[in-house]
Amino acid sequence: MDLNENKKLINQLRKGEEKAYMFLLDKYHRRLHAYALTLIDDHSLAQDIVQNVFLKTWQYRKKLNHKFTIQSFLYKSVYNEFVNTFKKDKSIMLLQMKYYEALHQEVEKTDEKTLEEITQLVTKEIEKLPPKCKQIFSLSKKEGLTNMEISEYLNISTKTVEAHITKAFSILKEKLDGKIEISLFLMFGFNFPKNAT
Repeated sequence: MDLNENKKLINQLRKGEEKAYMFLLDKYHRRLHAYALTLIDDHSLAQDIVQNVFLKTWQYRKKLNHKFTIQSFLYKSVYNEFVNTFKKDKSIMLLQMKYYEALHQEVEKTDEKTLEEITQLVTKEIEKLPPKCKQIFSLSKKEGLTNMEISEYLNISTKTVEAHITKAFSILKEKLDGKIEISLFLMFGFNFPKNAT
């Protein structure tokens, strides 16, 4: 999205045009949900955060500033919503918050065109994974199933599930080089297995 398109979209939102709002939902909902998952790792809570961001974006649409890209605004809003929701949670330590902030800064540096290119590359490499490996990876990262749910669904042990996910990660890490972390967490909210880094 270039600056002119960004300005047009924000102007339409400020006027209360529902088509512009639906465009926003279609374009960013999945990405924002994936990003929220990198912060909270809970599908239900991540969904709540994203819904709150979209509701507030519409509620306060007249305050939107076309000098800032809508993408940066939405990602920043998700991060702020996460912080506001969990700032009273004593289990979130300072070190974790620094990690979350570092991830957020990485997101903000990734422009729309680069994100699209990375997404296409990751999708292509996932398709090349060995069949069982690809199936388990997809169930975990695309469908959001836990390792236990996958083991019961496929009638295999959780250790086998973990092994396949780690294998998938290792293959993708090798194929995608330095793009691996930013691309996978933006697409699926993926966190590195310790033995795959």
